[in-house]
Amino acid sequence: MSRKRKNRLPAEPRLAVIDSLSHEGRGVAGIDGKTTFIHGALPGEEVMFRYTDRHSRFDEGYTVEVIKRSEERHDPDCPHFGVCGGCSLQHMDSAAQIRHKQAVLLEQFQRFGGVAPEQLFAPLTGPTRGYRRKARLGVKYVAKKAKVLVGFREIYSRFVADIDSCLVLHPAVGELLPALQDLVASLSIYQRLPQIEVAVSDDQIVMVVRHLEPISDDDREKLAAFEQAHGVIFFLQPRGPDSIVRLSDTAFPGLKYRLPEHDIEIAFTATDFTQVNTDINRLMVNRVIELLELHDTDRVLDLFCGLGNFTLPMARYCAGVTGVEGDAALIERAKFNAMHNGINNAEFVVANLMDEFLQAAFLQQTYSKILLDPPRSGAREIIEKLDLSNTETLVYVSCNPATLARDAGILVNMKHMRLLQAGVMDMFPHTSHVESIALFKHQ
Repeated sequence: MSRKRKNRLPAEPRLAVIDSLSHEGRGVAGIDGKTTFIHGALPGEEVMFRYTDRHSRFDEGYTVEVIKRSEERHDPDCPHFGVCGGCSLQHMDSAAQIRHKQAVLLEQFQRFGGVAPEQLFAPLTGPTRGYRRKARLGVKYVAKKAKVLVGFREIYSRFVADIDSCLVLHPAVGELLPALQDLVASLSIYQRLPQIEVAVSDDQIVMVVRHLEPISDDDREKLAAFEQAHGVIFFLQPRGPDSIVRLSDTAFPGLKYRLPEHDIEIAFTATDFTQVNTDINRLMVNRVIELLELHDTDRVLDLFCGLGNFTLPMARYCAGVTGVEGDAALIERAKFNAMHNGINNAEFVVANLMDEFLQAAFLQQTYSKILLDPPRSGAREIIEKLDLSNTETLVYVSCNPATLARDAGILVNMKHMRLLQAGVMDMFPHTSHVESIALFKHQ
């Protein structure tokens, strides 16, 4: 029986001239008639690189030396860049990162939707350090190093990166990694604790500890002492999300974030979906409300509404808002948040918006304005069901430019909307993630 022979990678570095940048931020070069994606390289550069993998149609590698440097190159601020997978573009000037993301957005519009916006928005930008308030950190005891690692995965690897700080995590967490490593190492179950999920609100730091064996009384005492010393709050997760419980029974005010321009305060749990970047989220909410041009006669439909991040501030400016979301737990918290903020003109509906056979009462109503904020898979199924004949304005917030582009093609070519404006929002600086927003008007 024959076995497939594994490709042997060249031992010596190769020279590459970088022609362009891929969507995920890797340099693209043509070598020996094959496309090669090189991490850490920028267009116009000449670099020495090592292969990390070879495929039939393309190869992959990483930069080991820059021979000719691009003007867009920036010396990374983080000493762990290139090993840790939390960032991929720290070697690129921040303004150049924005230009790259705008180019990706426009290319995707053309490729997947056959459309183009009539005008580009000015990008929404904010702090590029300490912006990340939510994260899932891997935890691993490494016998060869005789230490516990806590952090993001290595780039293109399943291993946890050996880091002692993180510049993009909120400082209350990013500077706490060594202490967290020492804490986990001191626990009896240090080898059975795979993950810590972090959520930072306006005034609280919560860490959800995933553990595969029971926590001992001694472990509980160590976790409680860490809480007191570092101002964090621990939750324990022995199984699935429904098993999450507080470490102690002391009073906990809960996690909240504010949208001060609209006098809104939103409560959430550590494992709820919320935007990782509160500064950009506030700007994004403001832009959505500005684009919708809400009046006190408007009826608004907010699809994929989640906790009410857009629903509740929009309700301040219109006759009423209907928020629709597939997660029943999020809808319950959205209802609580409406009551908490004294809002009585918002209703919330549980519905699977990805169900191509969906029939629901909210689909029979007429809305003058519509907001879409879908997951990465986009909103094609629900868009195809919407009657937009009486809808003046539709705003689409997207975390995936490819599905936004596909759906924009449907809105323009099948639903007779005009794509007036679009632009990027730098929700994840130093990464290739492209968050964007698009404005459609009825033709």
